Amino acid sequence: MMLLNGRLWLLALGMVVLAGCAPNAQIKPNVVSYNNQGSGHVTATSRARTSTQALQQAGEGRYFIEFRSRYALTYGHSYVMFGRLNKAGQMIDKDVAGLHPASNSPVPYVLGHYIPVPAETGASDGDLEDRYKSASWRVMLNETEYRTVVAYIRKLQARSRFWQATVYNCNAFVGEIARSMGYKTPGHLMRPQQYITKLRQMNGGPNAIGYTGPAG
Repeated sequence: MMLLNGRLWLLALGMVVLAGCAPNAQIKPNVVSYNNQGSGHVTATSRARTSTQALQQAGEGRYFIEFRSRYALTYGHSYVMFGRLNKAGQMIDKDVAGLHPASNSPVPYVLGHYIPVPAETGASDGDLEDRYKSASWRVMLNETEYRTVVAYIRKLQARSRFWQATVYNCNAFVGEIARSMGYKTPGHLMRPQQYITKLRQMNGGPNAIGYTGPAG
């Protein structure tokens, strides 16, 4: 029995390199990201775009959502960060939502390639640190748009109980948020860095030619 457990552990360690949405970050070069200074396609509040631009020009009361990917010991993780910017453009009151297995053990990541495993939808280790960021796309919102997006994120978090690598992974979770805002999304079966870069490119604006870090 001990021999069998040892083999399973070695198998888990060997296969974890194939798993995505991992919580353990690995330091990589910092990344410069472009911001979408035009309003997003928030379907429920599309008529508020003029006021969004006015808020941006005023330099205060600015809300944002940033679609992100970060480096990890595996092929990375995608998630969203949202909150407000101060007059200096620094993030304040920021929050994170992303789908990942509810464990730091490699075993659920391996199992999650075959069966759904329990998931968490908050921040994972490394999400809040810019030095791990591999790609990003920021969309500025007014207060009405922001509240609409956050309300959707909370509902999505409440119903997203499981992670499965090919059916419903971190990219799929991020994609649901983007589609709720009216954006086009790529297929979710790609590396998180590629997914966020493609998402940015598919939706035009200044981020169609954005910066992305070295491949992880």
